[in-house]
Amino acid sequence: MRARLLLAAGASFDLARRLRVPPGAPLGEVFAFLSSLYFRGKLAYARAFAEPARTFVIVPGQGLVSPDVRVDRAGLSAFAEVRIDPRDEQWTTPLRRDARRFDGEVVLLGSIATGKYVDPLLEVLGERLLFPSAFVGRGDMSRGGLLLRSVDEARELDYAPVRGAVRHGVRPERLTPRPRRS
Repeated sequence: MRARLLLAAGASFDLARRLRVPPGAPLGEVFAFLSSLYFRGKLAYARAFAEPARTFVIVPGQGLVSPDVRVDRAGLSAFAEVRIDPRDEQWTTPLRRDARRFDGEVVLLGSIATGKYVDPLLEVLGERLLFPSAFVGRGDMSRGGLLLRSVDEARELDYAPVRGAVRHGVRPERLTPRPRRS
C-alpha cells in the first residue's frame, strides 16, 4: 500500500517527487517510508552503533547496499521483480557475493525467523553472523520499537550467533510506549 502511494504519478509529497527526478532519493529514506517503524528502527540503530562504512541494506537483486545510495522509481521497480527466496539465485548470488567482503562479525538486524536472509548469509559468514538475542519471539514492529528504544537509551543490544540459536521463541512482554517527541 505504501509503495503505491510513493509511486503514484500524482503524488506530491517530497519523497515521491525526489524519486521521479535524478539522482533520486536515499535508499534508507525510501525503505524507511515503505516499511515504517521496523526499518526506521534498524536504520537508526545501525547509524548509532555501527561504522557508517559497515552499514548496509539488503536489496533484492543488488546484495548489500549503502543506505545513502540514491534510488529512483526504475530502481525500485527492479527490486520488486526479484523474488525474495533463498532458492532463487537472483536473490542469493548478490547477497553471498557482498557477504564475502566482510572480515569479522556481522550483525543482522533483519528477520531471523525465516531463511530468506539467514540461509545465504550463514553459508558465507557461519559463526560470524550475529543477531540481537532480544529479537527472539518479536514481530517486525516490536523489533523496530526495541531498536529505537536502544538508540534513545544509547544502549547497544546483546548479540548471539545465528547458527544454533533459538530463532522462534516465546513472545516477550510488550514494550512500553515510547514517550512522544515534540
